[in-house]
Amino acid sequence: MEYLIVLATDPAAYVALTTLIAMEVVLGIDNLIFVAILTNRVAEPRRALARRIGLGVALLFRLLLLASIASVVKFTTPFFSAFGHAFSWRDLILIAGGLFLVWKATREIHDSVDPSRASDADASGSALGFPSAIGQIIALDLVFSIDSIITAVGMTDHIPIMFVAVVVAVALMLVAADLLSGFVNRNPTIVMLALSFLLMIGMSLIADGFGVRVPKGYIYTAMIFSAGVETLNTLARNRKKSGA
Repeated sequence: MEYLIVLATDPAAYVALTTLIAMEVVLGIDNLIFVAILTNRVAEPRRALARRIGLGVALLFRLLLLASIASVVKFTTPFFSAFGHAFSWRDLILIAGGLFLVWKATREIHDSVDPSRASDADASGSALGFPSAIGQIIALDLVFSIDSIITAVGMTDHIPIMFVAVVVAVALMLVAADLLSGFVNRNPTIVMLALSFLLMIGMSLIADGFGVRVPKGYIYTAMIFSAGVETLNTLARNRKKSGA
């Protein structure tokens, strides 16, 4: 208790907390795009519930990972070598998560451009089952969580700060997920752009797993530029419609 009081009165703790929250939010952008696209494939009455349950359970897993922080740090310890690279559990998890993202994004793109598959999805009422959506949200969140938690460990030694940062970040994701999903649903052309982002993120995770570090700044710059161009296109289309 005394430790928490001292921590609560330490200005440096608030600086660390703010930095960690910002980092968690930035690292959560990738996950948020995936959640928005995935839950839009669920039957409409259950989309919001799927997002809340998926992110809620994922939050519990994140907190459990933080509670067993020593085990998480060991994920970076190499245990075998291949192709001139020493692989750790973190590397294998990133590669598996990246492959899943590439597969999922490719499949979603195929569904978007293939009319026959789209018709089948409409006939069934939804393209993705409720349990499947929740399972995929949790699985991908764990992939992103391990990397963000390992980064958090390098930024502060205070586990309470990590706990608060994770809870706040996931709460922001819950709010933003509803807004982003609604925006994507109202603007179908955004879906293809977002799927392209997922492909890029998946490839960067695979590269990271093999020891090739792709600076996040490059990825986010490309995403912001592409989103800006698409925003201009959307505004131009809306202006033409209103003038017609």
